[in-house]
Amino acid sequence: MSVTVRVPAKVNVQLAVGAARPDGFHDLANVFLAVGLYDEVTVTPSPDGLRITCEGPDADQVPLDRTNLAARAALMLAGRYGRDADVHLHIAKDIPVAGGMAGGSADGAGALLACDALWGTGASREELLDICAELGSDVPFSLVGGAALGTGRGEKLTALEVGGTFHWVFAMASRGLSTPAVFREFDRLARGRDIPEPVASGELLAALAKGDPDALAATVSNDLQPAALSLFPRLADTLAAGRAAGALAALVSGSGPTTAFLAPDAESAATVADALRASGTCRTVRTASGPAPGATVM
Repeated sequence: MSVTVRVPAKVNVQLAVGAARPDGFHDLANVFLAVGLYDEVTVTPSPDGLRITCEGPDADQVPLDRTNLAARAALMLAGRYGRDADVHLHIAKDIPVAGGMAGGSADGAGALLACDALWGTGASREELLDICAELGSDVPFSLVGGAALGTGRGEKLTALEVGGTFHWVFAMASRGLSTPAVFREFDRLARGRDIPEPVASGELLAALAKGDPDALAATVSNDLQPAALSLFPRLADTLAAGRAAGALAALVSGSGPTTAFLAPDAESAATVADALRASGTCRTVRTASGPAPGATVM
């Protein structure tokens, strides 16, 4: 018997970042939108104990030990229910690795839901979300999907209404960026400045609710973008190429280095994607739309 769970990537249409807290985290106003790029996590009983395998683009960059969020999710759920995590976790990657689109978080949420189904633990949605929050700031949203406002360090979710489909192009960079490194650079760049409390934009939430890509394009923002560009200046060339190709908005996705481009429709997204491929400013290009459902047992 095995269980497969499909989990979406995310784009942050707003990422407002507060000052560093005493615990090292930052308060956020993080508006998540799940998009149709997916990882699949398959869980099978294993007589040899916990093990992890991975396939897909950049699979060689995925840790196959207990630092992997999928492994940590299985161990945490097993610990709560007094059982051994004797499972084989197989991850089929399609979300960029270290790309700011929550691929690792998606794998954690996928493994958690798959193990819950395989073991029949009967854990409540609230308990699963609690485990997700322990695993990482983005993991709860990977479980929920759709669109949501994340507060605290991003783990406290409020579902958001979305009135239509938004079309995106994602340009993957030649290398990854470490999320902790980007936050450290944010702190360095912000030194000596007063940083306001992070607040979600009312105009942006209204644009999501209306399903209006032009209004959304006018309000998207990412407070981590200057830090990502400081560490990886060539991303500016990718952003410029997407804008020149007709994207309504261009921004770094989360902590980067993936860049995201909002298009008015699917045809325009294809045009932007072709131009980015021809620009020589990125490694690969993908199109996807959102909102997409959260972790789903297949």
